[in-house]
Amino acid sequence: MTTAPLPLLPPLDILAHTATTALGAGLDAQRSALRESRSGLRRNDFGSQPLECWIGRVEGVEAVTLPAHLAELDCRNNALAWLALQQDGLEQAIAGVVQRHGASRVAVVVGTSTSSIGATEEAYARLVHDADGNPHFPPELRRPRIHSPHSLGDFVQLATGLRGPCVTVATACSSSAKVFAQAARLIQAGLADAALVGGVDSLCGSVLFGFNSLQLVAPTPCQPFDARRVGLSLGEAGGFAVLERAGAGPGAALQLRGYGESSDAHHMSAPHPEGLGARLAMQAALQRAGIGPDALGYLNLHGTSTPANDSIEAAAVAALFPETLHASSTKGWTGHTLGAAGIVESVFALLALSDGLLPGTLNSEIPDPACGPQIRFNNARADIRYAMNNSFGFGGNNCSLVFGKAG
Repeated sequence: MTTAPLPLLPPLDILAHTATTALGAGLDAQRSALRESRSGLRRNDFGSQPLECWIGRVEGVEAVTLPAHLAELDCRNNALAWLALQQDGLEQAIAGVVQRHGASRVAVVVGTSTSSIGATEEAYARLVHDADGNPHFPPELRRPRIHSPHSLGDFVQLATGLRGPCVTVATACSSSAKVFAQAARLIQAGLADAALVGGVDSLCGSVLFGFNSLQLVAPTPCQPFDARRVGLSLGEAGGFAVLERAGAGPGAALQLRGYGESSDAHHMSAPHPEGLGARLAMQAALQRAGIGPDALGYLNLHGTSTPANDSIEAAAVAALFPETLHASSTKGWTGHTLGAAGIVESVFALLALSDGLLPGTLNSEIPDPACGPQIRFNNARADIRYAMNNSFGFGGNNCSLVFGKAG
């Protein structure tokens, strides 16, 4: 059975983009660490009884003070969102699309996997009892708006003053990649003229001990696609991008050119053994971008460093792309930032386009024979026109994005 080719995606200008990770706040921090092959991973020091592992923790989150009108939504995850929102001219880009279209025509589409669950954990850990012995959250945590999966979207909309459609996407580790596709559809449908997209996930006990219970956390820094890999390193991050229909504003050097999504639903936490969903997502993204596999210059892989995920993704890549493709995982720099991985690694793909630096795969030295020649361990330099990002989540939620230079 054959299917009709997907229609081309009208390009969306990327007016601003940013990421805040364990490497630091903003694009320059990401650039310098990528260039120097300097990891942001460190021994886990998160929580009162830290799990024995390595993490990508963002410095300075605890020192963030939110403005008074945002106090109702104060928590670690939203503090990280606020820190990320201040970087790389994002506020000016938001002001520009509001001036051109009005705040009610700018959508907010953000991704997260755990939202503000860290605050809910704290509330349960600090339960107080009334005179009848009934348990309650402590007074300072009796704020329903933070105990919700939509806490992040609620916060970002309030923090920016945008009043268009507001959506929180929670599809595990593909969440903040799928926001680009969601925003593109909103703009194509005429429900918005521009969009602020992004994602934030912060470290908490549920993340660290939850993944450890699945036997997926490595005791040492992660080694994606290395023959010795044993598991992932968890991290936290926040990032955003401002999208606008091409031709509607001042223009931009970089654009969203294609997206592809699939849901193979093979297993709750394991990928399809033949990489079916991954391959479908990548093929759809290329079709919407109107390019063939040989046009792609860089592919940021999901590359979690778990034995099954890496080999299956590598096989899907080898079946689709030529040997000349430079593909890598950047999780050795930041850790696996879960619901924020899509936006962070999209920013890395955009940096590859703008700077010509194609990241390697940090911490990895011994290639897994099951992985094809597309998997690169060393940084390289090349002037490329198109870059892709893969983000795959539990339950078979897969998303691939194609970015390109304008013109």
